[in-house]
Formats: sequence, structure tokens, C-alpha cells
Amino acid sequence: MHTRGQPTKVFFNQAVYFHTSLNCTHIAIVVEIVAIAKKRVDNEQVLSCGFGILHLCSTQKFTPDTAKGQNIKRLSLYHGTPRALLHPKLQDPIEKNKFMTLIEGSTLFYSFSSHPPLMEASHLIPENMLIAGSETVPGLVVPSKQTSNVLKKPSLMKTVTCNLDKLSLQLYPTLEKFEEELVELLNADRLLKNNQVSDGSMVVIQERRLHVCVHNGWCYIQKPQVVVLIPGTVQGKSRILSKSSQKTSLILRSRIQLTEMVKLPMFAIVFHLEYVFSNSTGADRKLSSSTSSLDNAAYMQTLRWAAWNPFLGSNASDVTISLHGGPSPNPSNLLVYKTPSTDMSSEEVKQVESGTISFHFSCRLDKHADNSAELSVPTKSSQALGFQNSSFRGKTSDASKYPPEQMLSRLQQSSSQYLTTSLPTNRTLLRQFSGHRTPSKMTSIHQEPRGSIDHTPFDAPESHAAEQLQELPFTPMQAPILTLITESERATTVTSRAALAQLHAVGFPEILDDNNELATVIDPDDLSNFNLQQEKADHLQSNEIILQFLAFSREPEGSSQPGSIYFTFQFYRFPPVTTQQLHLVKPHNSQKRTLKSTPFILVPLNKNGTGNLDSPGLELKFLVEPGYMKEGEQRWFRQYLATQTLQIDVWDAESLLLIGTAAVELKYLLRQGRPAVQVSHELPVITTEYTPDVPMTLADITKHGTVKPYGMTTITKGRLHMRLGNVGHQPKRTAKIPTLVPESRIISSQDRSSGFSGGSLSSISSKKLSALNMYRAQRMVDLDSELASVLFSRARIDSFGQQDLDSDADIVRKRKLQRMMAVRQLESGVDLKSKTHTLTKREEQIHHERDLQIIEAYRERIKAESISRMLSQAITTQHTLYATLGHAEFFEFSLKNPYSVQHTITIECEHPELSVIVNSREWKHFKNLTKTLTPLEEDMFHVEGGVQFPQIYLRPKETVYIPFKFQTFSADHSIAPQGPAKGKLAKKNIINQQDPNSTTKKIEVIFKIENQKPIAILQVNVEAQPYVIDQTFRFYHPEMTFLKKSIRLPPLHALSGLTVQSLNAELQINVRCSDFNIICETKKMALNEPQDVFLKVACGPCPEVKKFFVIVYMDPWLAVPIQIWQFYIHSLQKIDVSCVVGELTQLSLVLRGTQTVRKVAAYSSSPEELQPTPSDVFLLPPHEVKDLHISVRPQKEGDRCLYLNVVDVDFRQLVASWLICLSCKQPTISKAFEISIPVGERRGSTKRISYTNPYPNKRMFSLRTNRPDLLQYKEDSFELEGGETYHIGLRFAPGQNPGVEEILILINDQAEKNEATYCVQITYQ
Repeated sequence: MHTRGQPTKVFFNQAVYFHTSLNCTHIAIVVEIVAIAKKRVDNEQVLSCGFGILHLCSTQKFTPDTAKGQNIKRLSLYHGTPRALLHPKLQDPIEKNKFMTLIEGSTLFYSFSSHPPLMEASHLIPENMLIAGSETVPGLVVPSKQTSNVLKKPSLMKTVTCNLDKLSLQLYPTLEKFEEELVELLNADRLLKNNQVSDGSMVVIQERRLHVCVHNGWCYIQKPQVVVLIPGTVQGKSRILSKSSQKTSLILRSRIQLTEMVKLPMFAIVFHLEYVFSNSTGADRKLSSSTSSLDNAAYMQTLRWAAWNPFLGSNASDVTISLHGGPSPNPSNLLVYKTPSTDMSSEEVKQVESGTISFHFSCRLDKHADNSAELSVPTKSSQALGFQNSSFRGKTSDASKYPPEQMLSRLQQSSSQYLTTSLPTNRTLLRQFSGHRTPSKMTSIHQEPRGSIDHTPFDAPESHAAEQLQELPFTPMQAPILTLITESERATTVTSRAALAQLHAVGFPEILDDNNELATVIDPDDLSNFNLQQEKADHLQSNEIILQFLAFSREPEGSSQPGSIYFTFQFYRFPPVTTQQLHLVKPHNSQKRTLKSTPFILVPLNKNGTGNLDSPGLELKFLVEPGYMKEGEQRWFRQYLATQTLQIDVWDAESLLLIGTAAVELKYLLRQGRPAVQVSHELPVITTEYTPDVPMTLADITKHGTVKPYGMTTITKGRLHMRLGNVGHQPKRTAKIPTLVPESRIISSQDRSSGFSGGSLSSISSKKLSALNMYRAQRMVDLDSELASVLFSRARIDSFGQQDLDSDADIVRKRKLQRMMAVRQLESGVDLKSKTHTLTKREEQIHHERDLQIIEAYRERIKAESISRMLSQAITTQHTLYATLGHAEFFEFSLKNPYSVQHTITIECEHPELSVIVNSREWKHFKNLTKTLTPLEEDMFHVEGGVQFPQIYLRPKETVYIPFKFQTFSADHSIAPQGPAKGKLAKKNIINQQDPNSTTKKIEVIFKIENQKPIAILQVNVEAQPYVIDQTFRFYHPEMTFLKKSIRLPPLHALSGLTVQSLNAELQINVRCSDFNIICETKKMALNEPQDVFLKVACGPCPEVKKFFVIVYMDPWLAVPIQIWQFYIHSLQKIDVSCVVGELTQLSLVLRGTQTVRKVAAYSSSPEELQPTPSDVFLLPPHEVKDLHISVRPQKEGDRCLYLNVVDVDFRQLVASWLICLSCKQPTISKAFEISIPVGERRGSTKRISYTNPYPNKRMFSLRTNRPDLLQYKEDSFELEGGETYHIGLRFAPGQNPGVEEILILINDQAEKNEATYCVQITYQ
């Protein structure tokens, strides 16, 4: 600032920070004033205006920050350059030297103040380094405003704990030859310095050390950790140490833990290999690490160094990087041992000739990032090696010539020059971190690894006012649930041949082809491969899939439940099916000896609740007609039959409890050129129980029946007898339903598919007209509902007035008036009726004119709007999409600039499911996927700068292709009432049949120029299509809680239609959920690591059932899902019960009445262990509370869940449901016995055990067992006097297979409390 008559002032107002540990009177800060003069636009000249010397002596008083404005000091400036201070003639005191000349009238005003908050960040800034508050310090949180002072209140970024395991160094050609050459050179150099030929001593290696530390690009964050390496051998990936005589590597047996790492590109891990040498005076010239013969002090030499940033590029767990040596710059500015010449070596040899360092890297994250204690992302070691393969030879600052690890060493080119430099890194880092200062040199000091439990995430940095709690490593105990949980067992027919003969003699409907011949029977045990090309070449392209539900076998045999069942399933893209109630009936021709093993015939119930055994079984047909399918869908259907398994849920129709799930493979429905095929199955109905808090192990889950993880048990609850068939027909199509034409990926506004309907004054004359745009004249009342309502309301008022008159007037009075009018007409001789008719016509004319005036006024009011709408229709292009859940529908719109000037077009579309593809990589992916041959442009759209909609620049008359993507994740979450279907089902279902309730979704895209005028309109009509469900999951969970589950994906080769492009790439599975209120996510894993999908669902009140879908993708752009899962979450009331095996535990449940009186009954999922009271049908009064008593008698120990349903028996509706969680422990064993029973013995074995009443009085005892199928008592109860002994009669069932079983004999008192427990171990031999 310059004022006439006043000296010129320059205001800096700049805070400069530094920290130092020196307290010496000779330490000073040199301040130079520099002026930058601009000669031209691109030419600058730097001029020195003088310098000053600021001494930092002990007498210098530092004021606090609050008083720094009150302690202003002056600093005199001198002529010249501060480099003159290095001249030898300038001796202390410098200010009094004759060569120092003051600048008269030039003064620098400053203030000194202490800044305690800087101490928190002192480890990130080199000592004695001046830094401004506006500079970015690696490791400090950058404020929101870039111009603010980052050091005024420094905030540290979150640190990450990194672990280095299995560390080893390889020196080439071998460790022995490398050290031998090193020792010879050092010994020759020692003798040359001493001017000796030989003195009898030898340089030996005393110790091999490795310095490991973290560097932030400025300085070392902490003192390096020093570890001792030992020679050893690394064998393969397991890194087993060998004790052989040949040592090929230097190995570290312990772990290195770095707690100060920050997820920033500037932070790197630096390694320094250091050898400790000494002179040995012994005669043994071999290398030795013994210190007994040392006569001189040891000295150290740095041999190799390396730097690695784990957060640049793809993270690696098994890392191998190249070592560096020679005179190249390094972070510590040390002289490093030479490297072998690589002039004649290839690039591969250059990477490893200086040596390599290998280790296993892992980072510890917090609970928001991962539930595991450590996260490691494996990458091929060759990738890490290639990432670090260059050495430091160049001196240029071009970032493209240096690998990322060279940032640190390039910063260390000169430890004495503190100049602002540009970091030599890749282009991204160059823009982010340019302008950093060089750090200073730090001395390596020994430090042991610190044991920190800091558990922090790789998230955005946050400021911490208080110290954060450190989280311990945690492994979730929730075992992941495997897909393909149902087992489709083959060749497991349990029913006897006699029972099967009686079953098929019932008279089930036969499966016939078009020639009324029986379909070819396929053997399920035939595992021959199917040829899909042969299936494609079949002339019978119409497939009629037939499902016949024949019979059901209860397990265990002799059980009375269930009495009736129904099924739920979904086949291909047909709507979900819920069958009617099917009653279980024994065949009439069953013999007594096979009556128990004969399956129950499934008989559909009529409306009156009775079944007809003359029409047994339930048959459902699904017609897959090519005429109703999309282009290419037949290939999808063939792939579906070849790879998918149909899951059928079996329900108890009386209790509405899920019995289990049956799975049947559909590959046997491929006809392979035959006119019709059929296959019969006896499917196990399996229920799966998961035990919480138990970790699981994996097996090959691609084969059914091989997955047996801990904590998961499968129980067979019955066997379903089914027959499946496929009858081929000639393709035919009903003309009423339009064919889905093949979709065109390119939509043009010139193809005359606009919304303007043309014109046709009459259907006959329109054909003779040659005009392209015509419109049929129609009445306005027919076109506008608002005008029609106005005219109709006036006419209605007139008619209603006449009706009111007729209804209110007396009929007699009306007749008298008519007689009086007739008398007057007779007397006057004038026709009054014609006069009245004339008046009526005049009134109608007046009303008609009034209507015309209303129509004219209305037409004038809507004229502008109608013309605008008509013009919009003229530029509107219609396009119809047939969208499926999760599938991305891609198309391109051909947009042309109709003007002779350039325009910036704004593409306005407010619908969230339709978007413009602005990413060129995503666009290319969809073009390759759909084989669309149109031009592709980079950076085609302008989407930055706060633009709401994407914009595109068009030259005059230019035509471009705008890529669009429609993708919907919304699905129908409505659930049919739980229970069997009412009435009979449609026997034949046709694919893609139009749903009368379905509506077409219309989306409008407007292309506007700068003045908001549209040049084109695209109307997308979306027709929703059904989708294929790959897997159905059903969970029962306590109400008003969160369900947290992890679902494990099968291996990639087990997924249908999936090809892995790169086996070396990391696998990134993406998931989306149809319900946005549900948390669904995955973690990035290696290709050979198991992949889990994590779910978190909020359960509602009982008995609510929540339905949603999870779509799984493997491509990064979510184009085509590889799996679609369907979930049902049943919310139940939870009751926790602690009990003992064999003891009776009783409790009461509260049952609330509804709005009306209901006849209800309570049902248990395990009647042997859980019995409700009352057990029969009872009345539930409205709005009242009733106690429901339950008795729990568990038969095995452990934690598991039972289910209790209260059902309305009249309407088969679920009224209430409970989840009974049992925590059962085994009773104390009083005695133990052993018994051996031969296998195959029909009668079993009979034994006796004595029991004495321990009480002095008379007592009643009852007998229970945990295995009623293997043990029966002669008497279930007995009464004993005090001290009396009773012999308990035991009858053991015969064994069918060799093995060992343990049976508990439970002796309970009259209150069903356990008095004694005997354990009998049975060995079946």
C-alpha cells in the first residue's frame, strides 16, 4: 500500500510455523524479501529486496497466541543475498561485520508466539522446517476451505494398523555369493585405506538388520523399527523354514506392526537393509557371526532399500517388491551399496537383480468396514513386483517416468536445500500433492514393534476432539448360510416295491404326446450329458411342462401329521403358485402288511371339504409357447431347464406350518428330439435348522448333499412323490395376444413412430389421401371430459327439475289442470298444444345456443394448449421396453440438431429408473454386450458444475446417438394370505399372458436447447415382465428386531451361464435389493475366496410377513444379474425357555382376540416336545385376552427353535404365531451302561435296570427317554414305597446299520422333575 508522502508498505499477514529441539545462541532464521517482476505474460523475474537475520537465542521470549498482536518487533534488512553468509570472511558477530550494509528505511515487522497445538502434528513435519499454514501436510485433515490455516488447530487423520508377516529378502544370484563378494570388497577397501597387503584379519558379518518405518513424504512418522534377519529357506507359498545347509533368503520369524499408517498416497512403508561388520583376527577366513574374536568396533553399512505404498493401485496381501541400491536418492540420504550392472539385462531380470523383499500385508479395519479382524485382498505377487520395478536414475521431474515409490526418494535429493518442489508421481498425485517441501534427514534408531489395538477404517478423515476408544479385533459369530441348501437326492427310493405298485395302481393321469402315446420314461439315475444344440434343433419348439403331485409319505412312519398339505413354488417366469388343499388318503387296495409304508395319496378337496379318490393327484400344466416369448428367450428357457432346480415348499394345510422344502432338478425335462418325456421322483422334504454362534466349515457345495457345515442340521420330514413331463407341440399362437417383436437398440426420430396419430376423416377416405399428418375430426365432448361434465350437469339440472315437479305435485291436481286446458281449447277453438310445442322449441334453441357459447369459450381457452400438445406429439417418438427386475435395458436414441447453428442440448428426464449413460466405459460395456455397432465418443456429455441434467453440444445438422439405460429394482412385495388357495387352480398356464391389472409405465425424455424449447421428445413405454427366481429363502425371526444374515454364494463355475474373464482379477460382487429400507452389501474378495452377501432387515409386528428380492451381479455396471433371490421374513413373537432334557416346563402365552369371534386351534411344529393347552378347537372372543398354556418337554440338548401357530379353522387364516427358543441342557448322569446288539436282529434286545426309591415315603415315578424310536419301557410309570427297589423293563429296537447310539433313561417324579438319569451306550455290531 502506497500513500503520497508515506513509505510503501507490503502486508503479508502470513503465519509461519516450525518446531525445533535446539536451544543454541548461534541458531538463527534468515528471512529474505523477494519481488517477482513480470516482464511479459509468461516471463517473470525474481529480484531480491534484502534479507534479515532473526536469532533464536535462549533470551528470546515467546508470547502466547492470544497476545501475539501486542508484541510487534522490528527486523532490520541488509543489502545483498543471504548466500553471502556462507562466505568465510563473515565472522561473528555478523551484524557488526563491515561487509553487512543496512537498507535505510526498510524494516520487517513480526511477532513471535508459541503455538502448543502444533505439538500434536510435530511428528508429521520435519524439525527446523518453516511451513505456512496454507500448505497441505500429509496426515492432517484438510479443512473445507482451502485458504484456511490447517496448522492453527491441526486435526490428525485416522491411523491404520498394518501388519507385515512372513517377511523374507532374496539377494541375487544367491545369498551366499552376494555376501561373499560383499565381504571381499569391504576387506579390499579396508586394506587399501591402511596401505596394507594383508594383516591376517578379515571382515566378517556380525548382524543383518532391517529398518522398517512409515514415511509421509516429508519425514519419518516414528523412529524406525529395527529387526534382525537370519539366513533361511522359503519353500513355496507356505514359507516353511528349512534347516538345510544352503540358505537362500533372509527371513524374519516375527511380525512387524505399524500403527501410524494413514490411507494416503503420500504415506509409504520404507525398508532399509543394514549389515553390521567387524574385523575378525582369527585364522578362519569363513564368514562368521561370532563376536568372540572381535578386536575392533563394529560398523554398519546400508546395502539395499525399498519403499512401498499399499494404497496406490490395487492393494495386495502377498507382496513382492524390488530392492534398490547404488547412488540413487533414498529417503534417508544414505550411501547405499552398489547394484549389479543391468545394461545387458532384460526388463524382467532388472526387476529382481538388485534383490526383492516379500511379505504378507494386512490391515486392520473398524467394524463399519469389515466384521473380521483383518482385511487382506490377495493379488498376484507379480503385479506388486511390476508396480515397484524401476530404479532411481532420472533427474527430471516428469511424473510419468517414475513409479510411485520414487516420490519419497525424489524428495530426498538434497537434505540441505529446503526449496518448494513438485512431487514426481503419477498424474493424479501430481495434481493433488504438488508444492510440498522436502523433508529432512532422520537418524535410524532401534525401536521395538508396538502392540496397538487401534481398529480404524479406511474412511474419510475426521477430526477428533477427544481420544477415540480402540476396538478389539472381532470375528462375527453369525455363520453364513449357503445357497443351494436343499438336497436333490437321486437313487434314494425308500418306498418298497410293493408299496410303489399299489401307489401306481390308483389311476393317476397319464402323460401323453400329440399322438396319444405314452411319453418316454426317463431314468433319474441316468447321468448322461444333455446337448442343448440338439434341443434347439427340435421342430417341436412349443413345450408343455406338466407337474403331477401324486403322493406324500410321512416321516417317521406311523405319524399322524400332517393330515392335509399344500404347495407353493414358482416355475420359470410364471406367477407364483399356491395350490389348493390336498388331503392325505390311504389307497383302498393297501394290504395290512404294507399299509404302514404305503404313501398317502394326494386328493384335492372340494368346496364341501371332501375329496374324491377317483381323481387322485394334482396336475398343473405350464405352456411355454414361442409366440408369446421375447427374442432369444427360448435359449434362456433351455438354459433354465438344464441348470436350475425347482424348489417346492410343502406346508401343513391345517397348522399353516412349513413342513419342509423339496428340490427337483429340471434337466430331465429336456426332450432331446423326443416328442414327450416323463420322469418320476421320490423327493425328500427337508427342513434346515441353523444353530447360532457356531462357526461353519465349507465343502464342495456344487454337489448336492456334500455341504455339512457345523451348526446346520437337515431333517427329513417326509417324501414327496412327483411326476414331471414335457410334451412337445408345433408352435402356434392365439391372434388375440400380440407377439413381442424383437427390440431395436437404436431408436430414431425419423422412423415415423411418433405419437401424432395422423389423420382420417373417415376410414375409407383416409386411404385415398396422401397427406402424412392428418387428424380425424371428433366432437369436443368426446375428447374433453371436463367440457362434457359441464354440459351434462346443466342438462341434468333441467331434467331433474322436471322430475322433481312430477314427483312433488299431486297426481289429482295434475289431472285437473289437463282437463281445464282441454275445456279452454274447446271453447276458444285454438290449438294450445301446438303453441306450447312452439315455446318448447324456442327454449331448446336458446339452450343450444348457450351450449355453443360454452363450447366456443372453452375452445378458445384451450386452443393454445391443444396446439402446443399437438406440436409436441409431432416431435414425439414412442419406444416400448419389456423390462425385467434387475436387468438393464440398453438403447440409443438418434438425436439430430434441426437448426443451422450449434446448440447445447439439455436432456431432461426426471424418472429415477431411466438415465443417460455418461460414462464412456459403461457405454462401451453395454455396446459390447448388445452388439450395437454405433460410434462411441469419450467425454460426450457435460455433467459438472452443478448441472442438474446432462448436456451435449451439437453442431449444425449433426446427428448423435444418446445412450440410455432403464433399470428397475422395484418389485411387487404383496403377499397372498398364508394358507392354501381357495377353489381349483387353472390347469394350464401360458407364459407371458397379459395381466389385466398391469399398467404400462410411461416415461418422457425432453431434449431442449438453450431457450428451453424442445427439439425432440422420447416417450418410453415400459411393460413389466416376470422374472426367474434362482433361490428362495424363508426366515423366522422375533418381531420388532433386526434380522442379520450372511448368505454365501456358490463357486463361480456352479452359477449358470457365467463366464469368468480373468482368473487373476479380484472378484467384486455387487448386490441390490428391491426394498430400499433393507441394508444389503458385499465385500471385495479375491477370486478364490468365499463371497458372502450381508443382510440387515427390520422385522415388523407379528404375524407380518415381509417379502423382498436381492439381485446379485458380477459385472461392475450391473447389467445382467447372475442370481435373483427371493426372501420371506416371518415376524413371530419370541419366548425364551430354559429347560432340561426330559423335564416338563410349563408356561402361559397371552392370546388376544380380534374384532370378531373366531374358532381357533393351536398347532406345534414338534408335538412330541411342545404341547399347547387347549389342544382342541376353542372359541376366541373378540377384543379379549385368553391364556394359552404350553408344555415343553425337550428330547435333546442344545439351542433350537420351535414354532407355535394359532389358526382360524373356518377360514384357514393365521391369527398368532410364536417362536419358542429353547436353551436345553442335559441332566446329570447318575449311572452309565453299555450294551451290544447284533445288526439285523428282528426282535431287538430286552434288559432290566434296577432303581431304588431314595425317599422314606411312598412315591410315584414316571419313565421318559430321549429316543423313543430306539427304546420302549415295559411300564411307563411305577409306584415305590420308601427304600423299595423296582426293576425297569427295557426293550431296545433292532439296529439296521452298525454304529453307536446313546440313550438316556429319565426317571421323573410326579411333577415331572428329573430324579435320576441313566445313560445307555448301544453298540450295533
